[in-house]
Amino acid sequence: MPKVFSKPADLLNEVGTTLGPTDWITIDQERINQFADATGDHQWIHVDPERAREGPFGATIAHGYLTLSLASLFLPQMIEVQGVKMGINVGLDKVRFTNPVRVNSRIRGRGEIIDVSEIKGAIQSVVRITVEIDGEERPACIADTISRYYPE
Repeated sequence: MPKVFSKPADLLNEVGTTLGPTDWITIDQERINQFADATGDHQWIHVDPERAREGPFGATIAHGYLTLSLASLFLPQMIEVQGVKMGINVGLDKVRFTNPVRVNSRIRGRGEIIDVSEIKGAIQSVVRITVEIDGEERPACIADTISRYYPE
């Protein structure tokens, strides 16, 4: 269940608030192949299970950008800001891929609000999303996502 804020201004005193974790999702070969098709990145480490078995990870791995793109899935599972006429994904600050996601691994998101400010009639928040891999000590990805919420 997401942490719910009734209006954007309610975020202003929430730096340090933890969010999540989200539900686990399995990164199967079909999802990896679909991402490869969508982006044109068909490198063998992602799409050739036989060759990847002999590679450095012993299996195919998800594209780093596939893992990062799942922030769009995880963020609404962690935070809901109500009383908004419009919300904008402003972008990302620091992004790091710290561990490969092997095919059939389960991942989930965990978050922390690390900054909130007022910007041109809106409230801007930075949520650090950590993408965890089930059974792994190191996360797959850590990314600071920037969202802007325009109140009603």
